[in-house]
Amino acid sequence: MDLGNRTALVTGASRGLGRSLAERIADAGGRVVLVARDEAAVEAAARAIRQKGGVAFAIAADIGDKESAHRIAGQAAALAGSVDVLVHNASTLGPVPLAPLLDTACEDLERAFAVNVLGPFRLTKLLAGPMALRGAGVVVHVTSDASVSAYPGWGAYGITKAALDHLTRIWAAELEGTGVKLLAVDPGEMDTRMHADAMPDADRGALQSPDTVAERIVRLIAGERWKTGARLEASGEAAQ
Repeated sequence: MDLGNRTALVTGASRGLGRSLAERIADAGGRVVLVARDEAAVEAAARAIRQKGGVAFAIAADIGDKESAHRIAGQAAALAGSVDVLVHNASTLGPVPLAPLLDTACEDLERAFAVNVLGPFRLTKLLAGPMALRGAGVVVHVTSDASVSAYPGWGAYGITKAALDHLTRIWAAELEGTGVKLLAVDPGEMDTRMHADAMPDADRGALQSPDTVAERIVRLIAGERWKTGARLEASGEAAQ
């Protein structure tokens, strides 16, 4: 998909990978709608893109809040037109320091599902139908290796990312033939605040830059050389 003059909505876009994705999509000529909870931070991220000549809009909203989904979809359409690319990047780790499941409150697991699974489900439900009517669209779920590997302490996060992976496959199967493609992308370990929260003692010098990972993911989106429902790692040959 040529991103020039297309509209992309990116959640969790005020910092880290989400902000880098928004910046790279704008660099490719796309209009970008940035969504995040922190109004000041998401406005600043959108303003930085506009200062470089890009087209960007900010929506302050909590993707985990059921009442936000319709507002996000409506505002995005009003600000930037029909959404062609939907990137579900926003996520929560659950309680930090990371806790084993025996010490994880039910409410913390519920919150992780609300942000990491239900939020993406609601927005896709609202935006994939119009994509299908137009015969084209891309929905990207940012996943994690915690969805396929059982890391102690990563239970709430890993469970929800595993659900997100399967949500990708089910959407892909149900929307096959409509022109709407689904992709799950594992970005790998990055130098972000979320990683620092989860692993404060990690060697930051050994971590990937969110900008580098964002470039790879945007190439994947633009190239569309993958089968709908695929799960790819944004590194090495998988990102070519």
